[in-house]
Amino acid sequence: EKFLSHPGQLTLAVLPGLPYSREAARLIRAAGKEVILHQPMEALGGQNPGPGAIYSDMSEEEIRSQLQKNFEEIGPAIGLNNHQGSKITENRRIMDIVLAFCQEEGYFFLDSRTTAGTVVSELAQERGMEILERDIFLDNESTRTGIFTALDKGLVGAEKKGIAVMIGHAWSSELADVLHEMYPEFVEAGWSLSSIARLMMGKTLDLD
Repeated sequence: EKFLSHPGQLTLAVLPGLPYSREAARLIRAAGKEVILHQPMEALGGQNPGPGAIYSDMSEEEIRSQLQKNFEEIGPAIGLNNHQGSKITENRRIMDIVLAFCQEEGYFFLDSRTTAGTVVSELAQERGMEILERDIFLDNESTRTGIFTALDKGLVGAEKKGIAVMIGHAWSSELADVLHEMYPEFVEAGWSLSSIARLMMGKTLDLD
């Protein structure tokens, strides 16, 4: 609820196949925020990615069917990013299927970059497809100090290249409060918080 009441533009990613997935997506849209699918994908470490996941032994038909089912559950949504997924985002065959699905259906892909070996950017370039990539995880250290440090690092990066894509998590007990607290400073410093849809259009959304 604290994220939904944030005065700036936030994009919220919803995991599929959980008891409140559909309701969470509905509440996000009702709050005027942007919904994306937080697509579970197989990880190199073998962690359980949760229901609705994509695995490396799946066929193209199975991958497309799973993506379609997940979007039908939490949609309408504008795109997806990977939950876990280090094994999948290093897999050219599977990621080419995922990106092809996105192109055909009009979805964007945000690479959470859970592995340095990701091939998503390379495949997207081959397809002539624009994607986004995560620059900063805001709550790898979920203390207030850790989040402030990550935000500062993200802003330094944004100054260099114009934007910074920063990802945080709803389970982070301090993150929503820190974002509320920092919002007036963002405004005063002239920063815009942009929805992902606006970033993909090369635009920013004014804070006022």
